[in-house]
Parts: sequence; C-alpha cells; structure tokens
Amino acid sequence: MENLDFLQFNTSCRKTIHSYSEDILTYSLLSCVTLLTVVLNLLVIISISHFRKLYTTTNLLLLSLAVSDFLVGLLLMPFELFMRSCWIIGNFMCAVTYFVGFLFVNASVGTMVLISVDRYIAICDPMFYSTKVTLKRVQLCVCLCWIFSSVHGSLMMKDFLKQPDRYDPCYGQCCIVINENEGTVDLIVTFIGPITVIIVLYMRVFVVAVSQARAMRFHSAAVTFQRPETVTAKKSELKAARTLGVVIAVFLMCFCPFYCVSLSGRKILVSSSNEDFTVFVMYFNSCLNPLIYAFFYPWFRKSIKFIVTLEILQPDLREANIL
Repeated sequence: MENLDFLQFNTSCRKTIHSYSEDILTYSLLSCVTLLTVVLNLLVIISISHFRKLYTTTNLLLLSLAVSDFLVGLLLMPFELFMRSCWIIGNFMCAVTYFVGFLFVNASVGTMVLISVDRYIAICDPMFYSTKVTLKRVQLCVCLCWIFSSVHGSLMMKDFLKQPDRYDPCYGQCCIVINENEGTVDLIVTFIGPITVIIVLYMRVFVVAVSQARAMRFHSAAVTFQRPETVTAKKSELKAARTLGVVIAVFLMCFCPFYCVSLSGRKILVSSSNEDFTVFVMYFNSCLNPLIYAFFYPWFRKSIKFIVTLEILQPDLREANIL
C-alpha cells in the first residue's frame, strides 16, 4: 500500500505504509539503538574528560572515537530514524546531513586505525612507546584525522553541492548518487584501507602475543624471578589481541552491507528511503565501539558508578585514581 507524502505535488515521493505493529517495533528498536549510542559514548566522553588520571595518549584516542560516535548517534541516527521516507527540511539540510555523515564515519574509522597503531607500538615495541607515542603527537594525529575526514566528505559531496536536487527522483526525498570512481575512492579510504591496516597490525600483535605466551609457558620460573613485570605485560598483550579481533569482526559486520554495493561496481544511491537499512547498520558500529573499547577497561565501570551516583560532582574526585 502506498501513499503520497505531499499531495499537493504531482511529483511527490510515494511512501510504503507498513502495519502499525511493524512500525512500532521498528521505530522502538531503532530508537533504543540511537539512545544507547548517545548515552554510552557520552559516558566515555565524561569519564575521560573529567578524571585527570585518564589523561593518557590511548585514552585521548578513545575520546576522539567517542566524540565521533556520539555525534553519529546524536545527529545522524535521528535523521535516519525520523526522515526515512519524506524529506521536509530542504536541500541545504540534506547536504549538511550527508556531509557530516561522511565526516563522522570517516573520523570514527580513522581513529580506530590510530588506536590499532597505538596498541601495536605498545605491544610490539614497548621500550620505545613513551618516546614514540607522546601526547602532542597523538593530538596532532587526531586533528589530522578529522581534517582528512572533512576533506574527504567535501570531495564526495562536490557534485551534490553544485546541483543539490539533480539526483532527487521526486519531491520529498533526500538522496545522493556516488558514481563508480567516487565509490572506489570511498571504498578504499573508508573500508579496504583501514581494515587492511588493522588486520596487518592485528596479525603482528597476535604473533608477538602467542610467541611471548609460549616463551612464558616454557620459561615461567626464570621469567618470574628475573623480570616479574613481563608477566603483566604478556597478559595485557593477549587481551589487546583479543580486543582487536573483536574490533575487526564488528567493523566488517557493520560496514560490509553498505560497501558490498561498491564492490559490485555499480553506482550507489544513498537516500532517505525506508527500504535501505545499510546506512543505519553502518552507524550501528558507533553503538558497539564504546562497548568494545570502553567496557574492556575497569576504569570505565568505576567512572559509570561515580556518574550514576552523582559522586562525580565532588570537587576532589577529579584527582581520584580510578585506574
């Protein structure tokens, strides 16, 4: 069953009307995902920003990731949720929505790569980690990541900005077409390139972790007596390897549906249609990132307790050691 969104226009888009119970279930589920994305990432942002003991290079990367994912949940998911059928706020907001979509998603993926590099250096070259990975260098990398993401988003939107309504099939729909060349560039920059870097780094981390675990198993007595601190290092390396494995699996799961279209070599039509859930699935990665990264750290659970109980409002708690 179909219905016109704007009856006064002959070229209005037609909206597929589902059953009431189906609409309620779909919107309730997507609303919960949106709310969870905003809340989880906001908790990460508050935790790292408030407690001074959490001002580390790794946590700065987690903060950048949480900011991009928070903005995805706050700005992009609501548009996908409530404007899936009829676009009623004009071409300018349509352009802004897609631009910030490219910006936040690329910033999230880029920060994920930076986190993988950070963990690789910490695990495979721990003696030089403090000299190679400094706070200023991490801040510079984060800034460059966001700048690159904005440039990439601008390039992907250049044709749309020249003629905003050139791809609209009808009135009341916001959509852009990514041609084959643009789709190939976006596929490499946002999917193939990052996942290749992450997999290569993960395999190296995995090899190092396994070799060290084997050495610890055969020489545990000597290692414990001579260098007891290495036992803790090996446990953290194995944990990091497991975490990166989860990251790769979730990243592929969320991004594959959208980029499989690019791999097919066809033009990609990205629209506000309620028939296309691939974009929302890609955004869903922003909900899973804080679960993967933050919930693996005990300090996050402690900070949640302080935030929920409002103990965080105590002035002296800012200096508390929650590590």
